[in-house]
Amino acid sequence: MRTVTIVGASLAGLYAARELRAQGYDGRLVVVGDEPHPPYDRPPLSKDFLTGRADEDRLALTDAEERAGLDAEWLLGVRARGLDTAARTVLLEDGRTLATDGLVIATGAKARPLPGAHALRTLDDARALRTRLTGGPRQVVVIGGGFIGAETAASCAALGHDVTVLEAAPLPLLPQLGPRMAAVCATLHRRAGVRLRTGTGVTGLRRTGAATAVDLADGHTLSADIVIAGIGAVPNTAWLAGSTLALGDGVLCDEGCVTATPQVVAVGDVARVGGVRAEHWTSATEQPRAAVTNLLAGRTLATPRPVPYFWSDQYGSRIQFAGRYRPGDTVRVTEGELTDEGPGDGGFLARYEREGTTVAVLAVDRPRPFTRARRELGRAVETATT
Repeated sequence: MRTVTIVGASLAGLYAARELRAQGYDGRLVVVGDEPHPPYDRPPLSKDFLTGRADEDRLALTDAEERAGLDAEWLLGVRARGLDTAARTVLLEDGRTLATDGLVIATGAKARPLPGAHALRTLDDARALRTRLTGGPRQVVVIGGGFIGAETAASCAALGHDVTVLEAAPLPLLPQLGPRMAAVCATLHRRAGVRLRTGTGVTGLRRTGAATAVDLADGHTLSADIVIAGIGAVPNTAWLAGSTLALGDGVLCDEGCVTATPQVVAVGDVARVGGVRAEHWTSATEQPRAAVTNLLAGRTLATPRPVPYFWSDQYGSRIQFAGRYRPGDTVRVTEGELTDEGPGDGGFLARYEREGTTVAVLAVDRPRPFTRARRELGRAVETATT
């Protein structure tokens, strides 16, 4: 391959560029990014950056020296608008056409929009919201009790704002953690003085003078100075419409991140690998190794088998989870203390078991035991697949 193009200049795209050079590719490398910023870390946006504890320089995932070492052409602030797989060209919104022998799709996902509410997905989103949150105490309504919603609510509460979280499900993070551990997350909100309303959706937002009226499905209305939506994300695949690639809640790939066109691979939030699209940091950092191996080989030789892992910082507590939860799994607290009032002072470690086998682990403020349990889980998965 003389030219490889990476579309997407965030975490997964950067890791793909590193892998290409690490695996010996010495041809032309082009990285296209729709944001004007060099690759930056997104998780701190809803936490330290929003509260002012971290500035933009601490978000950088790379520096000028490394970018020079990668010897790549960085086309930032320009969006890809099309792909011609037959001609092997990427079309850009500014009218340019990039001819390429290989393509890594790493365009990630975008926040699901809610007109009238702030999103929090990009650096520009976080800049705008941080500015509004520094103007004194406000009434803040956060729609969505998932990771972004919960972390943003915690940051707003830390800044002294009056916060209400709205979650349509009976409990926050219910699909990810199951009912018992989701209830623990609910206690974290309430212990911090944040109102949590579950089991009702939002039917609309209306401007009422300087405030916003949030209309709920149960007939109630809340007034807010600031409304923030954390209602999920959708993969950035619109630019691929009309191409020959199969799309369906992401770019459809085999177990090795390879599409039906062997010269095209996909990684990160945009990739539906083996039927699963995982919006996790580990997917963005571990998939590129196998994807690049397969891209350079022209066929699937390697398959990433990471144990899904995520973490979330909420109200001064760190929640860590690894593995795969399914309804019906048994959950046992094996270390620390958990009461009806929430985690004890030293946190706790819980194991999810299925047919007598540990399939997932969760910890709140128990990092070292969690790391050991996560490694054990990884070794078990590796043994089972070899």
